[in-house]
Amino acid sequence: MKLIIAAVGTRMPDWIETGYREFAKRLPRDCPMELVEVKAEPRASGKPPAALMAAEAERLRAALPSRCRLVVLDERGDDLTTRQLADRMGRWMQEGDDVAFVIGGPDGLDPAFKSSAHEKLRLSSLTLPHAMVRVLLSEALYRAWSLLNNHPYHRE
Repeated sequence: MKLIIAAVGTRMPDWIETGYREFAKRLPRDCPMELVEVKAEPRASGKPPAALMAAEAERLRAALPSRCRLVVLDERGDDLTTRQLADRMGRWMQEGDDVAFVIGGPDGLDPAFKSSAHEKLRLSSLTLPHAMVRVLLSEALYRAWSLLNNHPYHRE
């Protein structure tokens, strides 16, 4: 199983790249994590937010494997504990499909794209910068993996 973090937006600050890479490199070869970035639709184009999100959704669809479990990050998604995320990850590993976690752009994700997802997850009740979500999500996924594999990183 491969973990994919698909995010709208490119050219992130160095500290975001460093944070993401730190957790991605900790995962073993049998559970790699990959970052897929797609270009955000220019906000100065004058297009309405719905058109911007639709264009970004098309880029996301094109960038993702045709067969993967699609998990969108959404403020109305499931609010999981680390243990619950680890349990879910264990099920995903048994199923064997790659899992793509999708982070939307400044206006969020296209409603049709969200409705096509297998699952919706919520990281926090706080409003978070989209770039920071990459780091938080990669750490959460590494922590869930470490819990599943009795690695001492996670302490309960």
